Amino acid sequence: MSPEAIVQKMMDGDAFSQWLGIEVETIREGYSKLKMTVRQEMVNGFSIAHGGITYSISDSALAFAANSYGKQCLSIETSISHTRPVKIGDELTAECKELNRGKSIGIYEVTTYNQDHKKVSLFKGTVHVSDRDWS
Repeated sequence: MSPEAIVQKMMDGDAFSQWLGIEVETIREGYSKLKMTVRQEMVNGFSIAHGGITYSISDSALAFAANSYGKQCLSIETSISHTRPVKIGDELTAECKELNRGKSIGIYEVTTYNQDHKKVSLFKGTVHVSDRDWS
């Protein structure tokens, strides 16, 4: 399967990414770029986006980039640093780049920007690369 077909299959079954309103801008082996807009129901009591919003778009970017080779991958460790507040109406872009990929482990970095191209979060993810193919 092509990276595009794999990600489409993943998105078809991913109700949460659909709820977030994620759009796939670019996908290729080891790389993904996603976009979404922050809505009213995504903010916390401080009227800024809940940290889970930037975490979630980053996690989806990780999943799409890691799975794009055709082998099913699952995250085994992730972390995020929130660098700037995110507000209602902000347009987020999450860009995932592969740092290293071996036979059974992949390491990725996701940077999420707002519409002014200011970094709002930095995310690192490690995945297990399984022997199972996407089909």
